[in-house]
Amino acid sequence: MQAVQGLKACQCGICNYCLAMRNEARRLTIAKPDLEWVAVPRDESFKVWSHGYPYRTVRWHFHPEYEIHLITSTAGKYFVGDFIGDFEPGNLVMTETKLPHNWVSNVPPGERVDERCLILQFDAEFVARAVAVFPELKRVEPLLEASCWGVLFAPETGAAAEPVMREMLGAQGIRRITLFVALLDLLVQSKGAMKLASAAYRADAAHYAETRINNVLSYIGRNLSQELRESELAQLAGQSASAFSRYFRRHTGVPFVQYVNRLRIDLACQLLMSGELSITDICYQVGFNNLSNFNRQFLLPKGMSRSQWRAWRKLGTASANEPRDAVHAVEAVG
Repeated sequence: MQAVQGLKACQCGICNYCLAMRNEARRLTIAKPDLEWVAVPRDESFKVWSHGYPYRTVRWHFHPEYEIHLITSTAGKYFVGDFIGDFEPGNLVMTETKLPHNWVSNVPPGERVDERCLILQFDAEFVARAVAVFPELKRVEPLLEASCWGVLFAPETGAAAEPVMREMLGAQGIRRITLFVALLDLLVQSKGAMKLASAAYRADAAHYAETRINNVLSYIGRNLSQELRESELAQLAGQSASAFSRYFRRHTGVPFVQYVNRLRIDLACQLLMSGELSITDICYQVGFNNLSNFNRQFLLPKGMSRSQWRAWRKLGTASANEPRDAVHAVEAVG
């Protein structure tokens, strides 16, 4: 494996996009990455999801989980450790725990993309337990080790991975594990994979994990079900309320309340899909203090009520995995 420079979409150096990417690269040489809180459902081994662009996680960030990241639309620049390259649909990258990364799409200001990427995230402990139970999985260990620099896979591997990851979005039970193992097998057997960050690069997670903003983000992630006041978080950060508000928005791209609500809605979606809790139980478990506020906050990012969303996701799962009669039954219930 060796470092690569990716796709050369634009190298003029004078257009607004190139200037913006040059500034971004310069910023990342001195900026410490922000912590992303990955909420894996209690009854699942890993998290698989998708998001559009712009999105709150599109920033220079890290997390304690491995990540497999597949671009499905847009082109632009991506940053992994000290690597900078160009991406386009089919770009498939795996990063190790705590390795900083970011993908910045070349999208005009004000324009939004519904789905930019598919993402799978899992922690090291989960893989270690799996290898202990199934020795055959030891074949994945060299891939995990290489991912400490980031690994870029060949375009044909990205194309083969997309249907697997897309089915994982709605899969449940044993089928999720089957798809997870199938995806790892695909990556292990892939030809032409290359390391991204330089051999000298080492992520200093112990250093940047203790920065002010990451202490705040970690606290939010651990206490989503509790009442979170911006004034109290400002005290935790050692700032005035107004200074903290500006500081928080600069690092996350959104106001404090919007960031917290988005995390809570993401967690609510995971609980809705499990089908084990009532709407009321979910409302309070994710930190909302009444159903009307929960319903209003859910509608903002999703564009539909939580009951409509759950029916829609169940229908999507049935369409992918069940006979037509089962699909009709879901439609009748919805």
